[in-house]
Amino acid sequence: MSQQPIPPLAFGSRSATSGTNPAASAMRWAGKADHAGGLPRMLVIAAVGAFAKMFTSFLNSTQVHNAETLHRLVHFRSPGRPLITVSNHMSTLDDPLMWGYKDFPTMNAKLARWVLAAEDICFRNAIYSYLFRLGKCIPITRGGGIYQENMNEALDVLTNGGWLHTFPEGKVCQENIPIRRLKWGTASLIVRAPITPLVLPIIHCGFEKVMPEKYKFGRRPPFPLINNNIKVIVGEPLELDVESLRREAKTMSHESSFRSLGWPEISPDGLGEGAQRWLYSTISDQIRSVMEKLRCFGMTAKKLQVDVTTRGDSVDTGEVIFADETTLRTAAIQMTNHIIDGQNISVRELALFDVSPEFSEGKP
Repeated sequence: MSQQPIPPLAFGSRSATSGTNPAASAMRWAGKADHAGGLPRMLVIAAVGAFAKMFTSFLNSTQVHNAETLHRLVHFRSPGRPLITVSNHMSTLDDPLMWGYKDFPTMNAKLARWVLAAEDICFRNAIYSYLFRLGKCIPITRGGGIYQENMNEALDVLTNGGWLHTFPEGKVCQENIPIRRLKWGTASLIVRAPITPLVLPIIHCGFEKVMPEKYKFGRRPPFPLINNNIKVIVGEPLELDVESLRREAKTMSHESSFRSLGWPEISPDGLGEGAQRWLYSTISDQIRSVMEKLRCFGMTAKKLQVDVTTRGDSVDTGEVIFADETTLRTAAIQMTNHIIDGQNISVRELALFDVSPEFSEGKP
């Protein structure tokens, strides 16, 4: 199936290329795997990966739920099957720090994700543009629309079966609030990709403390802060039935009152403007719903610590188990003073998993 061409106009009255930093666009060659034999990319990703490992795994405390799913999809998904990971956006350092936890191949240039990055922050000049290009970042003009020129690069990544990460909320938010309405750029990439990508939702908290937006004098700190708790919850992959949604979009009646916004009247796959809006909105709402469920899961996750007593010596395992309250209370009843393989297993503590300040509405 051939790649669909991008319509010439972006969402909004501007052209698809307006507002694009020429340096960022001109340096696409720096992001190619064969640039200078791949050595610059390898060095940059190794350095950034080491930085992420240091602050995520050693200088802060990080817990990851369901990491094996992310590992499996990064290493072993079907050849040619693209992957999109989506997450909330708590700080300007979410990427790369969220990949710096133990055992993740953060410094592997071949396995590293591609990521959509804000042009006004990461591509401000030629030096930044070159370094972020080497780091597999794609410049996106905020407000430039879902059909802007650089979205072609993101679509190329998916066409080639690659891994792309996006922050579909569109900007950093360090408040304890539900997942905001998602921008439609991610949904448009899912729809236009020749092979429908797997979509893996991820929710995290703690990075807003590592890199607060307003630290001193209303500015970010010069370096990431340490001794904070970071928690990452990886969901299960979504396999969206894009063809069924596309057929449904074609049969629905839509108001065609949006032409002043610059959308193409008919998309390459025959969808009118109203149908496109419905399709992208529906997919975005599905993804947002799953992300919000993960956020709520983080709010209600619990901690179960057990003492393992062997020959009179008590050893605190410190094991953290993500589960709902009912499951943990059942486990507590079943495990209290229970003998397993000659070891006396007793529940020592059943308490709130200490994530409520980060995940909840500010209530313990």
